[in-house]
Amino acid sequence: MAANANLATLLTTTAEKHPERIAIRLDEAAVPYAALEAGSQRVAGLLRSMGVGEGDRVGIMLPNVPHFPLAYYGALRLGAIVVPMNPLLSKREVAFYLENSGAKLLLAWHGFAESAEGGAEQVDGAEVLLIEPSDIAQRVGAAEPVVEVAAKDPDDTAVVLYTSGTTGQPKGAELTHHSIGSNVQASIGLFDPTEQDVFFGGLPFFHVFGQTCALNVSVAVGAEVTLLPRFDPTEALEVVQRDKVTIFMGVPTMHGAVLHHPERESFDTGSLRLFVSGGSSLPVEVLRGVTETFGTPILEGYGLSETSPVASFSRADLPQKPGSIGVAIEGVELRVVDDHGSEVPVGEVGELQIKGPNVMKGYWKNPEATAAAITDDGWFSSGDMAKKDEDDFYFIVDRKKDLIIRGGYNVYPREIEEVLYEHPAVAEAAVIGIPHEELGEEIGAAVGLKPGAEVTPDELQAFVKEQVAAYKYPRQVWIVDALPKGPTGKILKREIAAPASA
Repeated sequence: MAANANLATLLTTTAEKHPERIAIRLDEAAVPYAALEAGSQRVAGLLRSMGVGEGDRVGIMLPNVPHFPLAYYGALRLGAIVVPMNPLLSKREVAFYLENSGAKLLLAWHGFAESAEGGAEQVDGAEVLLIEPSDIAQRVGAAEPVVEVAAKDPDDTAVVLYTSGTTGQPKGAELTHHSIGSNVQASIGLFDPTEQDVFFGGLPFFHVFGQTCALNVSVAVGAEVTLLPRFDPTEALEVVQRDKVTIFMGVPTMHGAVLHHPERESFDTGSLRLFVSGGSSLPVEVLRGVTETFGTPILEGYGLSETSPVASFSRADLPQKPGSIGVAIEGVELRVVDDHGSEVPVGEVGELQIKGPNVMKGYWKNPEATAAAITDDGWFSSGDMAKKDEDDFYFIVDRKKDLIIRGGYNVYPREIEEVLYEHPAVAEAAVIGIPHEELGEEIGAAVGLKPGAEVTPDELQAFVKEQVAAYKYPRQVWIVDALPKGPTGKILKREIAAPASA
């Protein structure tokens, strides 16, 4: 009989092996593995009592609190499919996620009730269960536990993770139990964690990087994750000192923030043995600063939601090449191709493609987008322009798509432009990334108005801010007579630059 591929078995196996070890910590609250396992059984029971069954989609709109892993493993245990959602989503965005995924239930943190319930109201059949610690503890405690773990094949969908292209609406990447599971095992090979390690849990679990590399990796080996729901460099250093963090996992802005903290030397960071970076390019200055200041290696990786996420990583046993995203991880192939799909020579730039067990099954109910992204023989087109050297180290040189990465969060210009176009005064709009010292990129919008229309940049900014997540709205907006265009009328974003006064 084939082994059960369900990701929930990561927890059941570890809870049996290390029941008393701490799995999740948030300030003074500590949850041992046995309690996390028992809690996930009761969450599964509560979900089942609310009509959730195998294959049903369950939205999880929670920050990094202990309730996230309880909900995550509880839903997976039941055989349901998890739809992780950023708690900062607007009503409009919540409604789209629920409608597109067909999720019948949304587990949402009580602090975000307005957008969660407002979005669900727009979708027939969608129900919201607000997670307020004291109330939910009673409901979960009263639920009949589901002890068995639903049997899943490796290719069964575990998570639908929404990601956007530069055109159209967000797409749901179908990550299977095997694609995430294989990425967990490859990450274990990279970070070499044991049950003695303590992971810094500042990467949001609704994001695939934090979910795979922090939550699932730590659970797989019986390590501890100490949570920080909202990143703050002072609080991060306090957590490192208090809980003796050994693996600091984050995006480059997090690493830079703790590195340049004015009172960094007053904190005891001697427990740290490894920094792990992903989400966007790591500035060489930060890489060198971390290794010199903390006396630890920092490994930089690359990946996408569609690749579960890790595709490549630098490695402690190989030469460090600043600016590189490292080499392909175990079991994964990378190549750089031209516009015709032919591999280009070493040193030449082309589009990076990825093949391996980490690649998604496809986009949820979107065969056209799936066919455009994955070749017949299984190569996923990343949309990123890259080159490789003679040692098979890869370097990202540019983004083929117009994706903006703001502080590790992906922001897709088309989505923001669509909102701008809804303003009655706007004739045309282009959203671009503006270099930013701390965030990597900031969001800017150049806007042309309809004849005779009047609106201020501040009014346009406020209009967008009301309709999208807080990290997405443009911090710089400027009005132009007309946007630059090519012979076909296509807006030429490469010719747009933010004015110094914007």
